[in-house]
Amino acid sequence: MRRVELALAILRIKDIRSMSSTERKQKLLELRNELAKMMAMVKSGGAVENPGRIRELRRAIARILTVEREEQMRVRGR
Repeated sequence: MRRVELALAILRIKDIRSMSSTERKQKLLELRNELAKMMAMVKSGGAVENPGRIRELRRAIARILTVEREEQMRVRGR
């Protein structure tokens, strides 16, 4: 029997762009919290169930920050 992981799905750029700014900030907070928990587990010597998830979280955070920055630049007219 194959085990199904209940982790958050990969955030695609089109999904992030369709979110409102407050939704993106909320998602960013959730992702950062999850990443902090996983990094704490790694630092304490524990085994992480899915080490690739750390990379996925970092990339999702970067995508959200990129979209937020693009929105800021668009508002400023640059």
